[in-house]
Amino acid sequence: MVARLIADDLQTRLSQAFIIENRPGASGNTGTDAVAKAEPDGGTIGVSIGGPLAINTLLFPSLPYDPRKDLTPITLLVTQPSVLAVNASLGVSDTRALIDIIKRNPGKYAFGSIGAGSLSHLAMEAIALKSGTALVHVPYASSPQAVTALLRNDVQMVYLPAISIMPQLHSGGIKVLAVSTAERSPLLPDIPTLKESGIDVEADAWSGLIAPAGIPKAMTARIGQFVAQAVTTPVVRDKLAAQFMTPIPGTPAEFRARIDDDIARWSPVIEAAKIKIE
Repeated sequence: MVARLIADDLQTRLSQAFIIENRPGASGNTGTDAVAKAEPDGGTIGVSIGGPLAINTLLFPSLPYDPRKDLTPITLLVTQPSVLAVNASLGVSDTRALIDIIKRNPGKYAFGSIGAGSLSHLAMEAIALKSGTALVHVPYASSPQAVTALLRNDVQMVYLPAISIMPQLHSGGIKVLAVSTAERSPLLPDIPTLKESGIDVEADAWSGLIAPAGIPKAMTARIGQFVAQAVTTPVVRDKLAAQFMTPIPGTPAEFRARIDDDIARWSPVIEAAKIKIE
C-alpha cells in the first residue's frame, strides 16, 4: 500500500510510469533480495521492512544477500504502532495487572503472533523477558487469524499492528492495554505506552526505501527527496493515518541507524528465547 501511494504521487510529479511488483516470501527476504540483485541504475528501488533488513540477520542461518553490503538505504518511509491487546474475559485493565496475572500463573496463558520471529512474536517475548514471566507462543499465518484466535480466547493476548486491532474494539471482546511506541502515538493518544507501565519495550513496525548497492549518491539523494515529498503530502498523509501509519522520511544515515538499533534491540531477545528459523 505504501509503495502504491508513493508510485501514484511520483507518476504525477515526474510524468513517468512506475510499476509495483510484489515479491512476497521468506519473511520479506525474497523481495529484498530482488532489489539487492538489481542493476544499480535507479530503475529498481524497493520498499522493505525491519525483518529482512535487521531481524532476519539474527534469525536465519544465512541470507541470499547482505543487507549492509548489497543494499543502499535511501530513506525511512513510515512507522506503524502496534498494540498490546487481551481478551476482555481476562479481566485486566492495564499492563501491570496483566503482568501480575501471568506471573502468578507461568506457562498458563498463550499469545498469538503472525509467525515465529515476527515483530508480534519478538515483542511478546520481550515483554515476558523484561517482566520475568513465561508465556506460550501460538503462531498464525496472518493478523486476521491471530485476531480471530484472540476473540475466541484461543489465545489470551496479542501484540499486533493497531490497524488489525482497533476496528475490532466495537465487539467488546478485546481490550487494548498499551501501544508499542517510545512515546504515546499521536494516532492513539489515549493509549499508554509499555514504558508508562514499567515495561521497557518498544516495537513499532517501520518500512523504508532501498536500492541496490552501488547506486550513485546523487541519484540516491534525488530519489530520497522526491519520495520524502510524496509521503508527506496532505493526501498521502491522510491515507496513511487511516491505516495508523505516520510518515518518517529522513537521511540514509538515519535509516541505517534505525536498522542498527533494531539489531541491538532484538538480538538479546532472540538469544534468550532461542528463536531460529531454518
